[in-house]
Amino acid sequence: MTSHDELRHLPWSGPEGKPCFLSTDDDSSRLSRLADTLETTYLDQAAEVLDHAIELLSLPQPQPHLVDLRAAFVNVTEALGQALRVAESRGRRLP
Repeated sequence: MTSHDELRHLPWSGPEGKPCFLSTDDDSSRLSRLADTLETTYLDQAAEVLDHAIELLSLPQPQPHLVDLRAAFVNVTEALGQALRVAESRGRRLP
């Protein structure tokens, strides 16, 4: 899927938060498979975090404790960032 001239945007960051890229002709290489696995994990985690946030927001009054909301939205922020990184990586690989 990845041509020799294309770089795959990996689902993790390098030093100082800079993006990581992979140049390979082998979509089944060990690093490609690791990236695929991590992308799937990130998307699964994002779905779980979203479900939890929806659950918190649907609780009746009184509102959930602010510490619980803060923790939930820290998780939402992290999951969204990871999901966006996966979407960008996959989008770059579309024909």
